[in-house]
Amino acid sequence: MAQFRARKLDLGCFVNIKIIRDHTKRKVFEEHEPERQALRYLVRNTSLPQRTRAQAQLQLTQMHPYTSPTKIKNRCIMGGKGRGVSRAFRMARFQFRMNALAGRLPGVKKASW
Repeated sequence: MAQFRARKLDLGCFVNIKIIRDHTKRKVFEEHEPERQALRYLVRNTSLPQRTRAQAQLQLTQMHPYTSPTKIKNRCIMGGKGRGVSRAFRMARFQFRMNALAGRLPGVKKASW
């Protein structure tokens, strides 16, 4: 969403629209996470009155979808691919292989046995 997108992106990698969208989702999620956690606590607290819990549930459902953690997808920081991404390195398998063979990943070497 354009309303959340920063004027200047602090990305140091290949940029396409999917990476920009993913970056935006991560920033918005980070900003709204405390509020979302507080509302979730109110909804799950059974000692509170039912009306308070219902109001918290309504506020939670009316929050923007970008504030939800399920909207964040792991993407390759090198090429923007969404499939075959290693969580530890945030790279797609092909990019991981190329960088490992070139010696750009510390502690990673080609196995031989």
